[in-house]
Amino acid sequence: MADAEHKAALQRLEILVGEWGIETSLELDPALGPARMTIEWTLDGAFLLQRSEVPMAAAPDTLSVIAADPDSGAYTQHYFDSRGVVRIYEMELSDERWTLERTRADFSELPFAQRYEGRFEGGGNRIVGQWMKADAGTNWETDFELSYTRLETKSGRDG
Repeated sequence: MADAEHKAALQRLEILVGEWGIETSLELDPALGPARMTIEWTLDGAFLLQRSEVPMAAAPDTLSVIAADPDSGAYTQHYFDSRGVVRIYEMELSDERWTLERTRADFSELPFAQRYEGRFEGGGNRIVGQWMKADAGTNWETDFELSYTRLETKSGRDG
């Protein structure tokens, strides 16, 4: 049963695969170029590799590895950024929502809890979302808006 759950969990990740334009409530300078995110399969389709580049000093470039637990199908995002920050987010994904959440310290301190809530629109070609924060893990408030628009689909999971 675990193998079937794992395969189903990996298949659900396909909605994220592709190249995405990034829109944010943070002030970006269009003269510096577009903000982009790419998500693609890696290691024979065992994981997703997520990279983002945001041309502004206040926003780090990121690299994340998304994994599905072989036994439960639960998702984890292993996050790294150009500031040297390393974090682990619990992740949920459906045809309608993408959620990342970090409520306890791991490789980095936890000055506040974090949550990304994204909603899929336009047949999965747009993710409208926001990063939220909470000092004690309750009373969530918006930190900044962060949405994605699909520019190109990159399919082809091996395995």
